[in-house]
Amino acid sequence: MAEGTIKRLTDKGFGFIADASGNDMFFHMSSVQGVRYEDLREGEKVTFDVGQGPKGPRAENVSQA
Repeated sequence: MAEGTIKRLTDKGFGFIADASGNDMFFHMSSVQGVRYEDLREGEKVTFDVGQGPKGPRAENVSQA
């Protein structure tokens, strides 16, 4: 499980997480676990698994830390 900070959220149902190395990881609202996407906030700490999407690495199983 990796840790990061929510960097940006959109009203289109996706966002980006800054991982420990400072890289941005895409995530989709369908990957959020244990909390509603609408309840997440920029700057919040999260944990996630790194998966592979069609455009490269992406965050999966995103949950509040």
